[in-house]
Amino acid sequence: MPRALIHTMLRILDEERSLAFYRCLGFQETSRKRVGGDTATVIFLALPGDGDRLELTLNDGRTEPYELGEAYGHIALSVDDMDAELAALAAKGIAPEKPPYASRPGGSTICFIRDPDGYRIELVEIRRG
Repeated sequence: MPRALIHTMLRILDEERSLAFYRCLGFQETSRKRVGGDTATVIFLALPGDGDRLELTLNDGRTEPYELGEAYGHIALSVDDMDAELAALAAKGIAPEKPPYASRPGGSTICFIRDPDGYRIELVEIRRG
């Protein structure tokens, strides 16, 4: 079996707040389980037609925000229409860090948003033709 990127895991503080945010991006919960000797809840999310690509981990009793560190970059999601996507997100209270911009002259349009725990998500509208 060839190697493949299976999923990305993010630690969260508030299950409902995080699930509501990722649902706005089109993710659906596919499964959940208790792990770590029953000390944490793991929630797997997928985009329609894809496998479990995002794991949200909620550690019991954690109330302090996690240090995101300097090494974390972002998760990237493709969008068909950046303007429509940002309008739909704005209607749900999600604003971009700054207006969309071209990654390079003639390149894809990109825009960054943050989830409730501060993780960055890059939205990418790939220019066709």
